[in-house]
Amino acid sequence: MNERLIIFTRYPVPGMTKTRLIPELGPVRAAELHKQITEKTLDTAINAAALKGIRPEIHYTGGDLKNMRSWLGSDIPFQEQCQGDIGSRMYNSLIKAFENGSRQIILIGTDIPEIMPDHILSGFDFLSNHDVVLGPSTDGGYWLISLKKPVNLFSNINWGTGEVLKQTIDAAVEKGLSVHLLEPLTDLDQPKDLKAIALDKQWKRPYISVVIPALNEEDKIKEVISNARDDEVEVIVIDGGSTDRTKEIAVETGAKVLNGPCSRATQQNLGAGIATGRILLFLHADTLLPKDYKICVFRALMDTDVKGGAFRFRTDSKKLTVKLVEFCVNLRSRWLNLPYGDQGLFMKKELFDFMGGFPAIPIAEDVLLIRRLKRQGSIRIAPSYVVTSARRWCRLGIFRTTLINQLILLGLSLKIDPEKLAALYKR
Repeated sequence: MNERLIIFTRYPVPGMTKTRLIPELGPVRAAELHKQITEKTLDTAINAAALKGIRPEIHYTGGDLKNMRSWLGSDIPFQEQCQGDIGSRMYNSLIKAFENGSRQIILIGTDIPEIMPDHILSGFDFLSNHDVVLGPSTDGGYWLISLKKPVNLFSNINWGTGEVLKQTIDAAVEKGLSVHLLEPLTDLDQPKDLKAIALDKQWKRPYISVVIPALNEEDKIKEVISNARDDEVEVIVIDGGSTDRTKEIAVETGAKVLNGPCSRATQQNLGAGIATGRILLFLHADTLLPKDYKICVFRALMDTDVKGGAFRFRTDSKKLTVKLVEFCVNLRSRWLNLPYGDQGLFMKKELFDFMGGFPAIPIAEDVLLIRRLKRQGSIRIAPSYVVTSARRWCRLGIFRTTLINQLILLGLSLKIDPEKLAALYKR
């Protein structure tokens, strides 16, 4: 392959990406921004490479091959970057490409939202009359480097500073190489860069909207909301006509509160309708999320085949019989890929809207939604646990509660009217 296009990127990990330098976003929104810009860059690179009759390849760090393939697909060549600073890693990739027979090589990063196919093609075009082509970034670095012979321009460079471009040009001139500069583009590093690319407004949206249907939950609602609240999250409580202080406590604890009918499906649909987050997470009013729930959601949805997910299940009871229920629930979730609503269901808002939300039935709306979701793709069970109150099992008894749940599932399979099944649940 005479020409080669290398994309340098990092697997998005909240708190570990380059965009961590934008504290206003928070770690998960920054990782999501990194993810989307990388995907856009890859699409741009694929289009440019197709015009040259070549395939781009990705040189990555921060993840493993399985992570990268689940994220960006298995049709793209991947290569793990070597150890060392960014200069050592770029030089290593370029030298290997020349050793494999390439004669014109372009290497680009993935933090340039403005990049277009023509920018990349220009890197090849100007190599015909120059030894080195650089795409300057507005922060003093560069977003593209193009070479037609192996030369080390990466030593003694103050990486991460505004001197990178100048020092690279000086190194090329010292070696007697001719240099051409392309159009400067904005490198995403600082809050001002967000404003420059007009992304600041949309990225202030919450990453997750936690939707909680509630009815007379004054004893639990404060802890549930407090546990879910975060700078990257909005909490929405849809009250179904509580006669206690549920609404007042929810407002005091910082949730958005909306009134709705006493119907969990309708309440959740109402909450989803006013949600502004990219991800919807439906949470029962007696269920506590794990501390790392944001990262669990982000990691689950990094896999393009995964359309939604939930968490492992645990209760606040230490009774052996309840522990057996937990074991069975987690076994069912794992092997049948069938979590229920008390496990904190999550999915992208656009997909939820596309599916039409929860079906307007009085019982088992979560089961039917999950069945619809499975037709869209796989469902991921996150490794962390939600903790749900065991009060219903303790009040009605383990055997009776389990029997009722199974009868309702059987009834759904037999197409029995959900209104009749709901009466059984209430009794």
